[in-house]
Order: sequence, then C-alpha cells, then structure tokens
Amino acid sequence: MKVARLTISDRASAGQYSDESGPEIERVLQEELSEPLEFERMLVPDESPLIFRALIRLSDELDCALIVTTGGTGISPRDVTPEATRLVIEKELPGFGELMRQRSFQHTPTAPLSRALAGVRGRSLIINLPGKPKAVRECLSGLGPALREAVRHLSGDLSHG
Repeated sequence: MKVARLTISDRASAGQYSDESGPEIERVLQEELSEPLEFERMLVPDESPLIFRALIRLSDELDCALIVTTGGTGISPRDVTPEATRLVIEKELPGFGELMRQRSFQHTPTAPLSRALAGVRGRSLIINLPGKPKAVRECLSGLGPALREAVRHLSGDLSHG
C-alpha cells in the first residue's frame, strides 16, 4: 500500500528541529497495518496553500491510498491544517476525529483543543493528527481495521471479507 506522511511545521521545515512525528506515523502504521507499506514523505510549513498543494499531489499525482498529516491541528493562529484539508476532501469522516480526541483525552486533558479530522479525496483517505509523537501514537493506535476497510472501499474492492 502506498502511504504518505505529511509533516506540517514551520520550525521543522526551517531546520530548527528534526521531525519526530513523521517517523512515528511510519512506526505506528507498520504495527497497525498487516501489509507492506511504501512511504512518501513530505514536510511543509504551516501555510494553507502549501498544505493544499501537498495533499493534492499526494492524492491525485502520487496515488497514495492513505495520507496522514501531523501538525497544525491546534488553535493557534498558524494552525491551518484542518482548513486546508477541508478544501481538498470530498467527504468528511467525523468518526475519526471524534475517536482520536476521545482516546487522547484519556491521557491528555487538553485533547479537546485538537481539531484533527479525516476525509476522502478520490481514492485517498486523509487523516490529520496532532504534531506531537505521543499524540500520533495515541490517535493512530487501534485504527488498523478502520484504515484497512476504508482503503479497501476506496480502492473499489467492495467484496465482503
């Protein structure tokens, strides 16, 4: 399966610190999904047009079945990932955001401040995650069955099984 991880961070894109959340996405997805994964990796600053273009490229040009973003889901003025994602997706899947906030809240009392969301563009499932590695693991862990089922449906495989 072709999977993309898109890290959205002003500081990481400027080289002020290394991206730790992107690699954590890969580790968790390797644990959750029971098939070989081919990763596309991108890093952009918190700029809506750059996020928008990256998501379009990963979905439409690189045909990634799953696109997972990290960063930019909070409430600070520079946090624009959900807004950029909403411009790209055709269908929103609110259950992912609800579940991720619920899981995170068990460990982090500020989890309700996350605006992480998920949706579909063409044959791609796009999921926004918070920017901390700990939050990446909390949000993605246990989602393997839902991710596999979503990708199966988006690929056109409607068989039961």
